[in-house]
Amino acid sequence: MQVRRRIHISGMVQGVGFRPYVFRLAHEQALAGSVRNTPEGVAVELQGRAEAVDEFLGRLPKDAPPLARITRIRVEELPCNGDREFAILPSERGSSVETLIPADIALCADCLREIFDPSNRRYLYPFINCTNCGPRFTIVRRVPYDRPFTSMAHFKMCPDCQAEYDDPLDRRFHAQPNACWHCGPRLTLWNSEGAPIACEDPIAETASRLRLGQIVTIKGIGGFHLAVDATNPAAIANLRARKHRFEKPLAVMVPDVATAQALCEVDQTALNALVAPERPIALLHKRAGAQIAEEVAPSHRDLGIFLPYAPLHHLLFRAGGFRALVMTSANLSEEPIVIANDEALDRLRALADCFLVHDRDILWRSDDSVVRPHRGKILQLRRSRGYVPAPVFLAESLPPVLAVGGELKNTICLARGREAFLSQHIGDLENLESYRFFEDVIAHLEAVLEIEPRIIACDLHPDYLSTKWATKWAARFAPTQNGVKLVPVQHHHAHIAGCMAENHLEGRVIGFALDGSGFGADGNIWGGEVLLADYETFSRAAHFEYVPMPGGAHAIRQPWRMAAAYLAHHFGREFPDFPIPFVEGLNGREIEALLRMMERGVNSPLTSSCGRLFDAVAALIGLHKEVTYEGQAAIELEMILADSPDAAAYPLGLRTSDDGWVIETRPLFDSILADLKQRVPSSAISARFHRALVEVFARLATLIRNQTGLDHVCLSGGTFQNLFLLENLRSRLEQCGFRVFAHSEVPCGDGGLSLGQAVVAAHQKM
Repeated sequence: MQVRRRIHISGMVQGVGFRPYVFRLAHEQALAGSVRNTPEGVAVELQGRAEAVDEFLGRLPKDAPPLARITRIRVEELPCNGDREFAILPSERGSSVETLIPADIALCADCLREIFDPSNRRYLYPFINCTNCGPRFTIVRRVPYDRPFTSMAHFKMCPDCQAEYDDPLDRRFHAQPNACWHCGPRLTLWNSEGAPIACEDPIAETASRLRLGQIVTIKGIGGFHLAVDATNPAAIANLRARKHRFEKPLAVMVPDVATAQALCEVDQTALNALVAPERPIALLHKRAGAQIAEEVAPSHRDLGIFLPYAPLHHLLFRAGGFRALVMTSANLSEEPIVIANDEALDRLRALADCFLVHDRDILWRSDDSVVRPHRGKILQLRRSRGYVPAPVFLAESLPPVLAVGGELKNTICLARGREAFLSQHIGDLENLESYRFFEDVIAHLEAVLEIEPRIIACDLHPDYLSTKWATKWAARFAPTQNGVKLVPVQHHHAHIAGCMAENHLEGRVIGFALDGSGFGADGNIWGGEVLLADYETFSRAAHFEYVPMPGGAHAIRQPWRMAAAYLAHHFGREFPDFPIPFVEGLNGREIEALLRMMERGVNSPLTSSCGRLFDAVAALIGLHKEVTYEGQAAIELEMILADSPDAAAYPLGLRTSDDGWVIETRPLFDSILADLKQRVPSSAISARFHRALVEVFARLATLIRNQTGLDHVCLSGGTFQNLFLLENLRSRLEQCGFRVFAHSEVPCGDGGLSLGQAVVAAHQKM
């Protein structure tokens, strides 16, 4: 019996070889009909024997291309017509977009073989790609994902490339960036003034200059990198001096897995992260004696390491024979990554000795993603290139909502139905360039996803630039009939709700929200919170006791202020009378000014922040009085930790108050000062401090369970980037019979905040 059916397929089905796959599958089943891209995904019409159509439908999701991700298949019956062949039709545009935009994918194995094959017409071509690899999101203007709507539009394909592009049986069928030496983008090497450098091979000349210790700005997929030889200490020191990035670790690209294994400890999960098509930077434990300059990651046990993902990277390693290259984002401190040639020359002229550029425009900047392998999962620390704009799939459907994130490590989230689309990493909104990027990302994602939000979610903090933008934007629509609802969301509630949403949890949970700062419901600065939360509401079950934060934001950059604040809070003006480096190094006039500031309550907001407690302990034991990047003191406190089975936890007290349990820190500081007096090593003090946090939170969870019966615990907030705390608290809670949930698909820090804002706002009663 002949039948005809229309099949609507939604998901990641454009730009991943899905139409040629459907074409081949239809031919194998001797079916007539057509396939085309639509704003909703892919539409297929099939005509033939009913058994063959059923077989097609059974194989369709099972044998799909590796980069495809089907989220929904709808089938409807149609009357048969006279079709005798199966065809791929031009893409159509419609009134709504439900397709998922493909992400940028690393060079595939087939293209890698071709680029180093002297007999191949793309031999050594730095822009080789196919349907299974290459740039996508960063070159697309709008959907459908077709060449006229990408930055490849002005590159007219030569006859050979066009033939590949038009052949459904070819690996490059409708590969939108398809090109070759005859018709595609080209490389040029510029000097620091933007003048072309005469050379036969720009890649070979670049490699030569890197070997001489020069700093080269290299245009990639989602932006420019600043590159130096990672085995050259002088070159790295020069890069740090020019970029004013004196201590923060630098990412390192290595040519292959074998080199990564020689430099770092690589288990199976780490290997999976390194070779994943997204090619993120993976934070891995550095091997003792690793042959790489210590200046790459001073005072760190971990190394941020990744493999080549663009053809240019592979060619550069081949030309230079490098063991490793520092490849760090090309930007000034805290500004967005550079993407345009002229922009690179203008903003980076003082940083780089030369520029390796090309003439394929990057339309949307996208930093390298950063992950950490843990417990068989790949934890996202910065979710950007390779992962964006793939959605986070939700357990329940949401109305159209836009969440604008926080102030630092900003991302935005657009949600519709069961899909939440997080943007690429935007960064800190404290400078004009980042704020403009923030506005551009919102406009772009709204346009390409064709989502018109009816709810705008923002942070509770009234002075965040993202909150101010959301307030102004929502006010524009307030007088209209279809007004937009503005929903401020408390920072730590958003953290816990995001963890719940990612793990498809329902009901109420115990949430540990630990980070540096977030505007609290009482107007103080929170950051060491235990919440009882669901998507709609939360209550505060416990928190660290409040201490002044003298100087406000200055206390974040100068951890000695927090150490002094805790000492003054617990011991008054009588600081320890035995010699410790912290007290000996204090400036008398600065301390007196600080004490008066706190006593008078001038610019000394109260904080319960776990991050500031880390800062205080780090400063007290002599690690850092001042920091050069966010979280440095806390990170290095973890790095020096030397744990042992007999490391006893420091004590922390608990008392009840009107808003739940209060964690008292006086016993902790009594014990740390006693150990300092006995000259106990800093590594042991760090271990005992970390153990103290594990024990007090496990104790709190048990007390709360006894009161509420809740046994689901969510861990969220930037402090959980601390792997020791994450692993040991999780294990301790599981030993106590709790079900513990953490982040993996989105960052636990503020980079994942917008997801939580979106789900909380969507659950508020209208």
